[in-house]
Amino acid sequence: MATFNLTINPKLYRVEADPQMPLLWVLREKLRLTGTKFGCGMGLCGACTVHLGDRAHRSCSLPVSAVGRQAVTTIEGLSPAGTHPLQRAWEAINVPQCGYCQAGQIMTAAALLKRVPHPTPEQVRAEMNNNLCRCGTYPQLAEAILEASRPTRTQP
Repeated sequence: MATFNLTINPKLYRVEADPQMPLLWVLREKLRLTGTKFGCGMGLCGACTVHLGDRAHRSCSLPVSAVGRQAVTTIEGLSPAGTHPLQRAWEAINVPQCGYCQAGQIMTAAALLKRVPHPTPEQVRAEMNNNLCRCGTYPQLAEAILEASRPTRTQP
């Protein structure tokens, strides 16, 4: 066991954990931040996606010891009030069906929009290609991401 000082959403947590424990389990089991989901356990499906700094990472395959001093953002910290443009677009377009993959989908999309504020449909497909959705809502996911990336129009 080791002690880790983690900045998450942007609160400071002091956690005792095995250095090889995946960040996902630290979040879910030790800190009770359960918005980040377990999917495959191998970093392949994207359900466990969180941000380290501004980049998306699969928390199921990331040892807590690899976090270092980087800030972690989970779905709970993206916008606690649910007002992030992606969250609003997700609701407006009615993206979720079962909803299980949605936190990982939104976190991957949010990292994309930080890097590329106005992506093309091709860029969205390429970025989201490795996030799996068993319900097959891929067209709605892409539509919501593109909607969230549109500049706000002012009314005359």
